[in-house]
Amino acid sequence: QVQLVESGGGLVQAGGSLRLSCAASGRAFGSYAMGWFRQAPGKEREFVAAITSSGSSTYYADSVKGRFTISRDNAKNSLYLQMNSLQPEDTAVYYCAARQGYYRSSSSSYDYWGQGTQVTVSS
Repeated sequence: QVQLVESGGGLVQAGGSLRLSCAASGRAFGSYAMGWFRQAPGKEREFVAAITSSGSSTYYADSVKGRFTISRDNAKNSLYLQMNSLQPEDTAVYYCAARQGYYRSSSSSYDYWGQGTQVTVSS
């Protein structure tokens, strides 16, 4: 089992940057594939990015490709999401999630979730 806590959200102007962090506690963080998801008001939770357990491969939604970068530091039990060139449509609550095995883009495939961190991008 793993517990996840996100941080780093906030208010930023369009074109700005934020770096989200996800601190994991519990066993064997390095055995979990990790993902970032987001949910805007009135919308379903959507996939943002994922990374394999070793960090060797990453995957992105088309809407964030080239602007966001997912990374992890297994020695620090931490997951990150560097977000650049933020736009108002990126406004959402961002969640990190963990699953055993390979990455998936479906939120229902993830077993463990953080509480979320709010990202608001003003125009």
